[in-house]
Amino acid sequence: MTGMTCLVTGCAGFVGSHLTEALLAADCRVLGVDNFFSGHERNMVAFRHAPAFSFSRRSVEEPDLLPELKDRHPDLACVFHLAAVVSVPYSLKYPEETTAVNHAASLRLHAQSRDLGLAAFVFAGSAAEYGDDPRLPLREEYAGPATRQLSPYGQAKYLVSAGLEESGFGVSLRCFNVYGPRQDPQSPYSGVISQFMSRAVAGLPPVVQGDGGQTRDFIHVDDVVAAYLTAAGLHPQFRPAPPGIYNCGTGRATNILDLARLILELAGNRAEPAFGPNRPGDIRHSMADTSRLAAATGFVPGVGLRDGLARTLAWFAARV
Repeated sequence: MTGMTCLVTGCAGFVGSHLTEALLAADCRVLGVDNFFSGHERNMVAFRHAPAFSFSRRSVEEPDLLPELKDRHPDLACVFHLAAVVSVPYSLKYPEETTAVNHAASLRLHAQSRDLGLAAFVFAGSAAEYGDDPRLPLREEYAGPATRQLSPYGQAKYLVSAGLEESGFGVSLRCFNVYGPRQDPQSPYSGVISQFMSRAVAGLPPVVQGDGGQTRDFIHVDDVVAAYLTAAGLHPQFRPAPPGIYNCGTGRATNILDLARLILELAGNRAEPAFGPNRPGDIRHSMADTSRLAAATGFVPGVGLRDGLARTLAWFAARV
């Protein structure tokens, strides 16, 4: 299915920019949409002027966005919907705005994609849909009507995933802790890896919140992009994902203190991790059950943690 015309919302974001690059490398034409709420123009440097890339600075809240793009590009066949209010603290402060963007606009794009006869719709779900569920590894069915998400962000993502599954059209990928190049360490909603690395390459100790005993399922952005391509039937090695909800993680838990020490080792930094207060509402443990996606498509992540950290560290070090 190379040569397909795809829409990527949030194309200037961390994951969206990597996905856009991969689609262009697969000889797809990409229509990119971003309003730079959390994305950055610098993330598009590698493809901004590519002949097969067309950019629109627009918001996914615009009700006629997709019909207009489809009218101008009749061959548009696939939507990757990554644009969102991505900050949990922001969603707590502005729940109505978060609901409008992450829920209402997302469901509208999904319905329009189905009504316009598009071949695929892939939604950026989130592990936040599970709330503080202690059952590990987290299985897709654990998020349900009785689940209490910890933020409007998580609740909106869940409602869209549930609506998508009920419709029988499209795929929701519940991504766990994504890391890799272009993740902004200065962002208030950046991942812990980018924060640790920005300090490690500067010769400073990473600051661990709490005792460091928390665990997370870290997945490299290259694997997340491969999962998105798989979901849309565009990956040459894996089967297309049938409609539904799938976890996107590694199925392995990493201790945060061990993570900090590994990053220090890779950076050649002899400092010891520093410690700060616990983050309010922080989930203690999180890990994905990845068997559903593997069984449906054959997809398995290919980037090990040490290798992925080394790649990411090289990118951070080049920016110092």
